[in-house]
Formats: sequence, C-alpha cells, structure tokens
Amino acid sequence: MSFRVGNVRLEAWPPTPACGSGHTKTRATAESTGATKLMDTIEFRRILGHWTTGVSVVAARTAEGTLFGLTASAVSSVSLQPSLVLACIETGADTHNAIAAAGAFSINMLSAEQEILARRFAADDVVDKFEGVGWRSEVTGAPVLEDVLAWLDCTVWAQYPAGDHTIYIGEVQAGDAREGSPLVYYRGGFGRFQP
Repeated sequence: MSFRVGNVRLEAWPPTPACGSGHTKTRATAESTGATKLMDTIEFRRILGHWTTGVSVVAARTAEGTLFGLTASAVSSVSLQPSLVLACIETGADTHNAIAAAGAFSINMLSAEQEILARRFAADDVVDKFEGVGWRSEVTGAPVLEDVLAWLDCTVWAQYPAGDHTIYIGEVQAGDAREGSPLVYYRGGFGRFQP
C-alpha cells in the first residue's frame, strides 16, 4: 500500500503488519532517486529535544584507578527482576572504553542544584573532570558522586551496539536516593522540576 505527498511516495513498511499488531510504519522514498529518505540528524535532535529527561553522570574506574565520567540523559530502568538499568554511551567517549574495561559503572542522578557538575562532565576540554569532586566507592569500585539525588552502582550485564553508541545494561548492585528536586534537560537547556 502506498500514497503520495508531493513528489514523495509513502509506502507501508514492512508490507504486512508485524506480529499481528495491525500497525505498520511508513518510509518516504524520493521518486526522483529511488533512495529511502533518512531523518536529518539536526532535525532528529530538534525533535528529541522536546523530550524532558533527567540528568546523570555515568562514571567508571579502570583497574589502574583512572576515573572517567560523562553527563548522560539516555539512562533508563529496564527490569525489576533482576534489577537492570541501561545507559547509552557514545562509542567515541573515553568513558565508553572505561566501562567496557572495568565491567562496571555508576549512574549518578543529579539534583537541581548540580547544573555546574552536569556542565563539567559534559565538557570536552576539562582534563580531570573529577578534580575537586567528592566521590566514594561502593560495591563495584565505580565512582559514586557525593551529594547526588540518587545513585546506582552496576556491573555490566550485557552490551549492545546501537549506531554511534553502545547500550550498556547494568545489573544494580547497590543504590540509594535522598529527598530533593532533580535536574532536568529540555530543548538544549537545564531546568528544575517541582513536584
């Protein structure tokens, strides 16, 4: 089944409904080239920027004791039994290889008062992101940042390649949370959420 919008033909994909759900996706094909039109990365980021997320620092410590961390919003719970979470880490980030080598990582959920910390761990030009930052080791050896809203200490349960990122699935070994408001990220900026 297909229909036209201007010079673009939209067709149902796959040709038959998947898994009996009755739902199909559409893909746009430019008739002049016959190529499938992919989402422009700038437009993709603009659209996803409308999704409000929490802000975390995902961190790891290598066997040599070197600390790595980055600001991340692509974290989520996966399962209650066993307790699993995920963190999507860019393959080019130094933290990516540190997690793979250590086999463990922490997710440190930032409070509304920790925007400076979020910016520090997001910066590419900071040589030692942990300089002057309080942290401790819990179960796995991954750094748990002091005074965060909540934290999880995880061992790598699985990892999956996903485009320019790796999805690290972590099995939670320990964690805790305190009262407070989270730091949130929306349309390229940090903000506060008041329940």
